[in-house]
Amino acid sequence: MASAAANTLARTTPKNLEYVVSKVDAVMNWARIGSLWPMTFGLACCAVEMMHAGAARYDLDRFGIIFRPSPRQSDVMIVAGTLTNKMAPALRKVYDQMPDPRWVISMGSCANGGGYYHYSYAVVRGCDRVVPVDIYVPGCPPTAEGLLYGLLQLQKKIQRAKTATLWFQK
Repeated sequence: MASAAANTLARTTPKNLEYVVSKVDAVMNWARIGSLWPMTFGLACCAVEMMHAGAARYDLDRFGIIFRPSPRQSDVMIVAGTLTNKMAPALRKVYDQMPDPRWVISMGSCANGGGYYHYSYAVVRGCDRVVPVDIYVPGCPPTAEGLLYGLLQLQKKIQRAKTATLWFQK
């Protein structure tokens, strides 16, 4: 009786649907772009626009982007605002606590290059001097649409990345 059921299943299943073949990179990247968990590192007025992007009008949840409060639960850090010399070690410490793979988005003129306070002695002239930045979102402050565009660009970057490494290459 079991063999009769197996034969029926074999006759009804088309030959080309028996196996799914894909690259490990493609599957892992597909899963990663659908579940980005950013952590906010809001330092100034750009953080307000970041909150707008997370609200109902722009709805980042539809892209699988859910804000997390802890660096150990997030894989994307959004640096928004003026980074001072006193805050730079804290930024690096939080970045080091994030699990791999991790990405950084620099949001706003102040995070990108010091912005309005560029010539101040207390301001770091860009967060890329402290942590590696993947996406720059320009503006003072950038709009929520600009941040959304930056997040979508990050998803494209992740999709193109080679993530799988063979065990003997480590």
